[in-house]
Amino acid sequence: MIKKEDLIIKKLTEKAEMKQQVFSNTLEIFNQLKNVLIEIADSYSKKIGNVKGKPWIKFIDRGSFQCALKFAGDMILFNMHSNVFEFNKEHQIWKTPYAQKNVMGTYCGIINIYNFLSDSFKYNRESDLGYLVGRLFINKDFHYFVEGKRQMSSLYKDFGVATIDKNALKEVIESSLQYVLEFDLLVPPYDNMKIISLELVQQKNQKSAIQTGKRLGFQFKSDDIQGEEAVYTGH
Repeated sequence: MIKKEDLIIKKLTEKAEMKQQVFSNTLEIFNQLKNVLIEIADSYSKKIGNVKGKPWIKFIDRGSFQCALKFAGDMILFNMHSNVFEFNKEHQIWKTPYAQKNVMGTYCGIINIYNFLSDSFKYNRESDLGYLVGRLFINKDFHYFVEGKRQMSSLYKDFGVATIDKNALKEVIESSLQYVLEFDLLVPPYDNMKIISLELVQQKNQKSAIQTGKRLGFQFKSDDIQGEEAVYTGH
């Protein structure tokens, strides 16, 4: 009989190696994503031209695990999580043949894609809201899965078949761009703005104190697949 200690050590070793591989793969893909973002920014800027000497679309490197694409008053923020995750048992990923046959294959790294207003960063409005546009999952074998809004929802879902590459990354980025350009800033409901404290008014930089978001005062539904709906919540 195999000792419990040996079984535990074997399991710990296997999981540690697998999670390290997932992290390494996700970081490699994230660095590739940065290069694709640079290429897209350069290509689009050349085709569109500059306005008053400033590029329409700009790549911003924000460190090892974060980067952004700034354009038309918006910013798409790409954030790689440093941890490795498993899907909950209700997730649709478990319906795929790959997930059912590969126990360790369902552990994934995540690259989250958020939409912020570029002024939120420019004026350091720390209370402003960003919205999750999509999530890119990558496993130990470079198999990938995409979850997201509208255009993102139609991207690759057959987990365990294809491996992620430059073309797939470009599709994810351009689908994010397309969605964000159609997801406009709404005027906040009147009742949300009719009262303001003296403290906010007297702050040196009022812009950084008043919360702003594309759907502020509305409920941003996460029904994802067919697209989102903005519903006034009344508070």
